[in-house]
Amino acid sequence: MADAEWEVVRPLLPVPAWLEGRGGQPESYCHRQMLDAVRYLIDNGIKWRAMPVDFPAWSAVYAFFRRWREQGLITEFHHRLSARVRRLEGRDTEPTAAIVDSQSVRAAETVGASTRGWDNGK
Repeated sequence: MADAEWEVVRPLLPVPAWLEGRGGQPESYCHRQMLDAVRYLIDNGIKWRAMPVDFPAWSAVYAFFRRWREQGLITEFHHRLSARVRRLEGRDTEPTAAIVDSQSVRAAETVGASTRGWDNGK
């Protein structure tokens, strides 16, 4: 992860309790190492147990990822970073339009059962 990327992501990470004087044990790994490991895993499509030895143990990386996911942090990362990209491109942070194809609409649960389904003749 480049230093510029880290400066954007760092404020989004939770502050460990022991740093705020709320007790607990200091963490063994840096959050930046954990994020690098998760990004490597996603980019290369490997299994957790196939994590290279350059990164912390796979079980530690997975524990961090699971905790961040349960706290909603992964979704928050996505929303904040995509909003930042949209701002840098001169666009609104939230999309103003969406594209929905007819196949998705016909299959939606909100469409009545009598009109839902596929026409193989089309």
